Amino acid sequence: MKPDKDGRKRSNIKYGLDVGVVLKEDQSTGYLTYGKVQKILTNSPTHPHGIKVRLNTGEVGRVKEIL
Repeated sequence: MKPDKDGRKRSNIKYGLDVGVVLKEDQSTGYLTYGKVQKILTNSPTHPHGIKVRLNTGEVGRVKEIL
């Protein structure tokens, strides 16, 4: 994983970015949902499970992949 593609660092997440997130209900399977970042919900600079974001669809999940 390239350092700038790390979804655990808030500095790598920008509004409008295409990302893959794991929704709360998909945590057991690891299924990724794709969309654009509408809002960044995690305030801390890093998070071990990924930065929590709201997609433009309204879904909330943790960033696992930056496209």
